[in-house]
Amino acid sequence: MIVRLRSLVTQWTAVVPVMAIVLLALTWGRDLPGVLVGLVTLVLAGAVLAAVHHAEVVAHRVGEPFGSLVLAVAVTIIEVALIVTLMADGGDKSATLARDTVFAAVMITCNGIFGLSLLVASLRHGLAVFNAEGTGAALATVATLATLSLVLPTFTTSKPGPEFSTAQLTFAALSSLVLYGMFVATQTVRHRDYFLPITRQGEVIDADDHADTPATRTALTSLGFLGLALVGVVGLAKGVSPTIESGVDAAGMPHAVVGVIIALLVLLPETIAALRSARRDRVQTSLNLALGSAMASIGLTIPAVAVASIWLSGPLVLGLGSTHMVLLALTVVVSSLTVVPGRATPLQGGVHLVLFAAYLELAITP
Repeated sequence: MIVRLRSLVTQWTAVVPVMAIVLLALTWGRDLPGVLVGLVTLVLAGAVLAAVHHAEVVAHRVGEPFGSLVLAVAVTIIEVALIVTLMADGGDKSATLARDTVFAAVMITCNGIFGLSLLVASLRHGLAVFNAEGTGAALATVATLATLSLVLPTFTTSKPGPEFSTAQLTFAALSSLVLYGMFVATQTVRHRDYFLPITRQGEVIDADDHADTPATRTALTSLGFLGLALVGVVGLAKGVSPTIESGVDAAGMPHAVVGVIIALLVLLPETIAALRSARRDRVQTSLNLALGSAMASIGLTIPAVAVASIWLSGPLVLGLGSTHMVLLALTVVVSSLTVVPGRATPLQGGVHLVLFAAYLELAITP
């Protein structure tokens, strides 16, 4: 019995994703009492940690930047499914859910994860060193996607309100897919070396020397458990979302806070993985995760909600308000100044974290 318990403890990364799926099947579509919400939250946290572990195994097998891409795309695909599901259930109240969640993802990744990674790496190693060419290309793509999808709807006049017309939404969706596809091709094929970690002397690190490369079978097994863990994370997040919405309403906070909380939950695996890479002085991997997640969030969510809007009733509000546009513009400017030198001190990390704190403050008290 003791041996079995020890085996379960050592194999928790395989047990927890299965537990999350079982719990998801038992609680799907049901109102959860307080005690069960607490249990769901604990299993959700365990599934996040398991997802990070399996993502790192897969990343170590396939190498960078493919590993970062696997986690970013996997999380975003399931995030998109969550957003569309909540929009289908929420009616007019969820008209801004896609905008709020996508913008929250941009702020979390470009300021929260970005700033934490730079701060951790620079405090631990003196300076945070990364590849300016690759990071700059990723930042430019994120800025373009965010402007086309979240800023322009506020100023277009074909349809009243911060909404796109059908033709404009189609253009934004196709542009998002094209730009994201071009970036993935650049990151993984034509200029892969721009997205690899570098040494203090600027030499590219094309191999990870901290452990032996896992076998193909091990990596495939981890890929399967990664999928289970991510489905469990997002599904359980949806299960506790009514409790989140009730708490937000009871506290008198804007409904947009729901999108912030959902994005925080969904992006936990990327956050933990990025911090681990930053501690090992692999800052480029951390920035690949941060900017790649922002890019995937916009590049996959906008086309998905554009297709979903065909059968979803109610408006689809994508345009940001003036306060959020100021925060987005400031984020792009500060990020550009951070990226250009290819190295950062704790100051740059602190600036991004202050911007993220400002976003959270203004989301709660606009």
